[in-house]
Amino acid sequence: MTGVGQLADELRRIGRRAGLDCVGICDAGPFDDARQVIEERKRAGESGGMQFTYRRPERSTDPEVTLPGARALYVGARSYYRRPAAAQPPDPTAMTGPTGPTAMTDPTAMTGPTGPTAMTGPTGPVGRVARYSWQDHYTPLREALGEVAERLRTEGWRSRVLVDDNSLVDRPAAIRAGLGWYGKNANVLVPDRGSWFVLGSVLTDAPIAPLTPVEAVADGCGTCRRCLSDCPTGALVEPGHLDARRCLAWLVQAPGPFPVEFRRALGDRLYGCDECQERCPVNRKALASFEPEPAGPGSQPWLAVAEVLGADDAELEHLVGRWYIPGREMRYVRRNALVVLGNIGDATDPVVEATLTRYLGDPDPLLRGHAVWAAGQMGRADLLAGVEGGDPFVADELARARR
Repeated sequence: MTGVGQLADELRRIGRRAGLDCVGICDAGPFDDARQVIEERKRAGESGGMQFTYRRPERSTDPEVTLPGARALYVGARSYYRRPAAAQPPDPTAMTGPTGPTAMTDPTAMTGPTGPTAMTGPTGPVGRVARYSWQDHYTPLREALGEVAERLRTEGWRSRVLVDDNSLVDRPAAIRAGLGWYGKNANVLVPDRGSWFVLGSVLTDAPIAPLTPVEAVADGCGTCRRCLSDCPTGALVEPGHLDARRCLAWLVQAPGPFPVEFRRALGDRLYGCDECQERCPVNRKALASFEPEPAGPGSQPWLAVAEVLGADDAELEHLVGRWYIPGREMRYVRRNALVVLGNIGDATDPVVEATLTRYLGDPDPLLRGHAVWAAGQMGRADLLAGVEGGDPFVADELARARR
């Protein structure tokens, strides 16, 4: 059997060769501080109905529940920051294939106070997608950690890969393993690389954790508060403290109507929000020091709103199946698209008008109500005359649009 220290070093090399940008090893004791924070925010209602690690904190903050006898966590981070595959104006008609657009522009390169709100093409407005969802980054992360887990098994140790399955608080694990520090935007910031990472772990009963705790990475945020001041909805209520009820990245994933008070703030964001990361000086400095990999074929930095609203459920599932969608109900993707349409759609565009008219007659009150809001935002009250308002939500939206 390989010596413990030698095995730990070998596992670090395996992870790096497999595509992990950063790796660390720490003990697998309970994350008591994280559990306390989770419980406090649930009591305060700040989880906003979010499940994930909030669902069972007694499990997600105690690795022993997942793997009795666990001794160590091998934590890996994989960068998801990618540069566009091609620099050219956005053309929604380039979405010619089952995986979406193959010709892209970089949405974050656009200027303006709310981002690329003028991104339009032959089929109307274009909605942004958060960088981590441009393509699947969790599968290669899981595969890389799987190689580490398999090596442990060959030595006779039990191991389990924990990636995006709600069984472990991944940010506290990354901090304990020395990968970075907690940024004021509540993300883990890796020295010289920033926060553009997906995180995962291998939980094992192998005694590979250092005998002394890993030295904490010094806080590199300093006095900067840009992420707090620039958050579109004020979701960062204090350094490191996120109120999910106001966070656009969560609200596009939450069930029910999109909160009316945050619809304008959503701007052109179809899925996710990168604002606190885009504004972060640590991230900007990091990007000047290394060359990101190109985005892979089929990456989706944006999607044509009319394309989303014109697709049936099967087509949408194929297009955005890797996104987290409540209950796998595609109505929530359409809901987001209708808010984006209301924010950036051109009321004189025939494609926009036809799409809006269709949804004003949709049998689903959730979608009909959001279409009413979009029509009101675009000054198209003339389209509301025949809208069925029997549902309370639709009735409220009609009253608001006609004020």
